[in-house]
Amino acid sequence: MSEKPKLAMYWAASCGGCEISVLNIGDKILVVDDVFDLAFFPCIADFKVKDVEGYPDGYIDVCLFNGAIRTSENEEMAHLLRQKSKVLVAYGSCAYEGCIPALSNLTSKEDTFNTVYFDNPSIDNPDKTLPLVETEVAEGTLTLPSFYHTVKSLDQVVDVDYYLPGCPPEPPQIWAVLEVVVNALINGGPLPPAGSIVGAGTVAVCEECPLEKNVKSITEFYRPYEIQPEPGLCLLEQGIVCVGPATRSGCGALCPQVGMGCRGCYGPLDDVEDQGAKMLSAIASVVSVGDAGEDEEELEEKINAVMDSLADPAGTFYRFSMAHSMLKRVKVNGNGANGGDTK
Repeated sequence: MSEKPKLAMYWAASCGGCEISVLNIGDKILVVDDVFDLAFFPCIADFKVKDVEGYPDGYIDVCLFNGAIRTSENEEMAHLLRQKSKVLVAYGSCAYEGCIPALSNLTSKEDTFNTVYFDNPSIDNPDKTLPLVETEVAEGTLTLPSFYHTVKSLDQVVDVDYYLPGCPPEPPQIWAVLEVVVNALINGGPLPPAGSIVGAGTVAVCEECPLEKNVKSITEFYRPYEIQPEPGLCLLEQGIVCVGPATRSGCGALCPQVGMGCRGCYGPLDDVEDQGAKMLSAIASVVSVGDAGEDEEELEEKINAVMDSLADPAGTFYRFSMAHSMLKRVKVNGNGANGGDTK
């Protein structure tokens, strides 16, 4: 058996882009190959769960776990890989904060199933068949993972050592994590404090964005297809929603530089409990309507008109952070945060 350190990567509830992003580190992938043996990476090699179950505890030196916790299988794998790994990294926005999968926390499990299996123009399901956890067939019992009512981030089910934000993470951030681990394993270098966000910045995206910023005064919001932004000028000042003021730096402000507002995938800044609330506060401070001494009712109508031009506030401001937010999920039918379902 090789004495090289062991690397694992697992894919839970996510789109799969994080697996591909690892290859974006270019020729540094050769360094990874030279330093590590793969212990588990089902996206690219034929590993089995039983392989991992057979490893001694702590056998895997570092595991990059991407994806949110959407099903019982996701949670079981999170516990298994935590047990078998010395270092567990929440890799990408889905593992870190729930990301797009966690937007289903704005509705219920039942409504999600209704949209996917019934109320869908591409579905032909006259018998209203839904997936079952157990199904009896001639050969025996077939099983599927249980689909949870609430999507959670990785650290809401197991302890996480480090976080690597991004949807997906950018190559410099990916290499920053791997380089730290490689240095620690090979040279005995220090590891960051447990719980650190590794490879990202500590200021807002706006601080690394080169677009010119003036005094923001917004009277209407536009979706990207509704306006041709003026080159070189802050997108938020032009009424295009940009979550840069509430988002951690480190990506290089790539999206704003091509006319697309920051979506917030690097998560909140230090000491910010709720990224969506932070951005709503920033938006409220730059809406400019009405005149001094204007009637309060008329002023309220004008403010509401501006805010009504803001499409899908929940999906916009909590696109990546719903599971980690103060909201976590909406109430369903008057029940508590879990809608009567502990999962």
